[in-house]
Amino acid sequence: MGGYFEGWYYKHQANGKSLALIPGRAWDSAFVQIVADNQAYNVSYPLSEYCNGNILRVGSSAFSASGIRLDIQSPGMTLSGEIKYENLTPIRSDIMGPFRFFPMECRHGVISMKHELSGKVALNDETLDFSGGIGYIESDSGRSFPEKYTWVHCNNFEQSCAIMASVAYIPFYGLRFWGCICVVWLEGREYRLATYKGVKILRCERGAIELRQGKYRLFVTIEKGIDTPLAAPQSGVMNRVIRESLSCPARFQFLEGHRVLFDGRSDCASYEWVMPNV
Repeated sequence: MGGYFEGWYYKHQANGKSLALIPGRAWDSAFVQIVADNQAYNVSYPLSEYCNGNILRVGSSAFSASGIRLDIQSPGMTLSGEIKYENLTPIRSDIMGPFRFFPMECRHGVISMKHELSGKVALNDETLDFSGGIGYIESDSGRSFPEKYTWVHCNNFEQSCAIMASVAYIPFYGLRFWGCICVVWLEGREYRLATYKGVKILRCERGAIELRQGKYRLFVTIEKGIDTPLAAPQSGVMNRVIRESLSCPARFQFLEGHRVLFDGRSDCASYEWVMPNV
């Protein structure tokens, strides 16, 4: 499995607090990254302590679609506790569309756009209660994250809505192109905007994304939040550093023609802007 990585992203938000867990493996080691509102940790494990089955196990911690159980000790950091998930919201089909049939640098997956949380964890000397909160799960696998990309997710609105959008510079059989994947889940209905469905990327700059696909348009405006460093894969090795704002203010507008289907603000959007030389 030289040059290979796989990882999952479990996000939890409640009571003004956010916590993301990123368990996974690179070609030479396993890891769990812990991302809180203003700090991040990266804990490494030998591959012998990694098992990807119906339940993903890294060290003494376990991760699944029904919840997580944490038991992590590292110099300067301890994390323990359990969070359960209910009423997951999967998308209708693979977010990669027809690209899932081709060898890709990075394959993205969306496991649940939103779900209910219950339980508590203790991060160092702070107890975080996520009961009544909302979660999100996605995955990535392949060799490397895209050289240039942006990603945003939010499901913390007054209205029942969850939105994930990503724009990336994609290598494909010796060529490169700007690609997009996006899901708008609104009041039980899923809208898919993607390169393989003809989406047009009208705007992609720091703090702003604008997409158009047929009669649908999505506008995203993100305000600067506190960002923290994360390890990211490059040729299967977690030696690249990116930065993520786990919880920042943003506004999302989704239109069908001139009709506004959704217009919502949230202080709990998650955002990555990884655009060297742009």
